[in-house]
Amino acid sequence: MVKEINLQPLGDRVIVRPINQEEITKSGIVLPDTAEKEKPERGEVVAVGSGKLLDNGQRVPINVKVGQRVVFKKYSPDEIKMDNEKYLIISEEDILAIIKK
Repeated sequence: MVKEINLQPLGDRVIVRPINQEEITKSGIVLPDTAEKEKPERGEVVAVGSGKLLDNGQRVPINVKVGQRVVFKKYSPDEIKMDNEKYLIISEEDILAIIKK
């Protein structure tokens, strides 16, 4: 369920709630996500901007929708905390894929 937030991204930016990723080995040992790992992150889209404004004045709509889960570049987002929850502001071009359920 997507919780509505009081934050509206501008242009081609997307606000994502990060999803904690822990790996479990075959023997059941939980390996927490660490800073040394160089892999993309995952999150749930909670708000989207109006789209990228081109030089000719046209606006290109954003390809992701609120509620979708996405994979994005690890070091691209800006972090913000609101209502005791962490959110990430990401440019649409840094979103690598939509996770299909």
